[in-house]
Amino acid sequence: MDLLQLKYFQKVAQLKHLTKAAQELYITQPALSQTIARLEKDVGVPLFDRRGRQISLNEYGEVFLEKVETALNALEEGRREIADMAGLERGIVSIDTTFLPYFSNAINSFRTSYPDVQFRISQVSTLEKKERLLENGEIDFSISCKPIERKGFCNLPIQTEEILLAVPITHRLANQQSIKLSEVANEPFIHFKKGHSFRETTDELCQKAGFTPNIVCETDESKTIKELVHSGLGIAFWLETLLERENLFHHLHIQEPVCQRTYYLSWSEKRYLSLAASMFRDLLIQHFKTLQK
Repeated sequence: MDLLQLKYFQKVAQLKHLTKAAQELYITQPALSQTIARLEKDVGVPLFDRRGRQISLNEYGEVFLEKVETALNALEEGRREIADMAGLERGIVSIDTTFLPYFSNAINSFRTSYPDVQFRISQVSTLEKKERLLENGEIDFSISCKPIERKGFCNLPIQTEEILLAVPITHRLANQQSIKLSEVANEPFIHFKKGHSFRETTDELCQKAGFTPNIVCETDESKTIKELVHSGLGIAFWLETLLERENLFHHLHIQEPVCQRTYYLSWSEKRYLSLAASMFRDLLIQHFKTLQK
């Protein structure tokens, strides 16, 4: 049993498909099949159930995968810790985030001082997936609008911004500067699709105001929302940091309820953070403190 076998096993377990796993590993499918077969011979039991090209873990494989991931994560943490001991100001910082205002500015600032550090940025769809990535050590940090409320995780609020209402320039409310959210209970809304973090936040705000928003159009892109509001199709929630010098719509401040979005930087206390990751965390915190002054 060797390290390469374990990495191949992990990839097949993740993708549940030999051909796809072989493609991602840049090897042939027969070579991958032989590697998995040798591993199963070493452990003494089959690790997968096979149905044609589809392959899935059996009960032995489930137990073995848990140990393999623990071992591979421990080896990766060991490699990073030794690199830090050697004083290498390089490495990789892995972050999962869907959106954070001025985030690219923070990365550019950090790389100016540490040009050898690389960044890996992912965008998973749910908080549960973020938790799993942090627990497994696949990412260093998660940035989201909800803290991970489980033991062993640190959550630090790093920025709060106002949530506004965008209305067409010809709208009846376009001559006002602020309103209560309940005043637009009967208005048609344009919004992100269900599952989007901003949609979840604003749905909760509407519930506080005593209504369910009448969504007449859903999309994946903020640019589309902006254009549809401009066309007069409906109104939309908008973020303070997305306002431009010249907007295609009129924006309103919401007096009641308090409409804000807070971004949290989260990490696992159980996982080793490399020197590069720790330095970036400190810079990110300082960066957003400076912005708030």
